[in-house]
Amino acid sequence: MRPTLTEGGERYLALLQRCLTRELFLDQDEPDLDPLVRAEGRDWPSTAETMVGRARLEHVGACARTVIEDDVPGDFAECGIWRGGVVALLRATLAAYGDLTRDVWGADSFDGLPVPDPERYPADADYDWSGVAALKVTIDSVRANLDRYGLLDERVHLLPGWFEDTLPSAPIERLSLLRVDGDLYQSTMDVLSALEPKVSDGGFVIIDDYNGWPPCRQAVDEYRAATGITAPLEPVDWVAVSWRKGA
Repeated sequence: MRPTLTEGGERYLALLQRCLTRELFLDQDEPDLDPLVRAEGRDWPSTAETMVGRARLEHVGACARTVIEDDVPGDFAECGIWRGGVVALLRATLAAYGDLTRDVWGADSFDGLPVPDPERYPADADYDWSGVAALKVTIDSVRANLDRYGLLDERVHLLPGWFEDTLPSAPIERLSLLRVDGDLYQSTMDVLSALEPKVSDGGFVIIDDYNGWPPCRQAVDEYRAATGITAPLEPVDWVAVSWRKGA
């Protein structure tokens, strides 16, 4: 029987999204933020568990629901998780469906962006954000955020380290959803090279920074061309895109 959500499950996931973005508490926690800017994910909130705006968060939730309902095999993974908000939503979606077959993987340096290596990756030469303190979120902070919502358990796996070091040997067998938030050419290419081949037909690949960071866009375009991916890129919002494998 095709899995479906109860009305209670629908309400739970909708409420969680508004909590993770802090849209529900802007008047208390983020009084200086413009609600429209927060909804579009165009800011760096001080307390929210995700920078992702409502459209991107609803999209990743919809993709997760689709692969569950369509019985597409594989775990969920996000690479570049910041404070862990998307990981929380993915784990909550599994809980809402009572899905006991999948795990959620969250890969991050937990120390911000890497220093660009322009000799190997010229596209990253002018994008050194390695010193931005707001992007440095420790693994303990992420665990605390997940635990706050009751979503830290044995089904959630956090992979600390640079993508080129951790992902090729990560014990991920198959994915049904891969979300890439690496910003740089190197980070994006490292994720796609290691994990995109593990995405099942019918699964989703989501690129957070395609229309915002030229190095990310270049890496995606070159990877798709080199691997013969012709599934159309679908816009998510002003910055993100996705494709469904095998579409």
